[in-house]
Amino acid sequence: MFIPVHRNQAAISLFPFAGGRALLSAMKVDLGIWNKLTWVVIALGFVAGVLLVGAWYYPLLTQNERLRKQILKLGDQIQQEAETSKALKASIDALHHDPKTVERLARETLSYAKPGETVIRFDPPVTNTPVIAR
Repeated sequence: MFIPVHRNQAAISLFPFAGGRALLSAMKVDLGIWNKLTWVVIALGFVAGVLLVGAWYYPLLTQNERLRKQILKLGDQIQQEAETSKALKASIDALHHDPKTVERLARETLSYAKPGETVIRFDPPVTNTPVIAR
């Protein structure tokens, strides 16, 4: 019996025997350069998509990096201010509760003395350097 060989898949699927399947797998159509160009276009489209997404998110990434640096800088500043606050609270507490601290501060800054004490002040040495007027 003679079975006609057709080039399309619909004609081959009409013959569900082993020879028809072998015939289907043996039919590879060489599209030449068009098959390769199709894959090149798909690859270039994928690369263009990745570049587009990268270009879209690049400003957000740089802004995120800038804000992270600012957060670290502000965190250091907060830590310094917390240390300053702790020192000031300690000095305020000492002035409120320690009379010797108040007495020492009055002697140093206001040049106060107890009755009968002599205060000696040391002035900085006088130099003959000319004063430059601005």
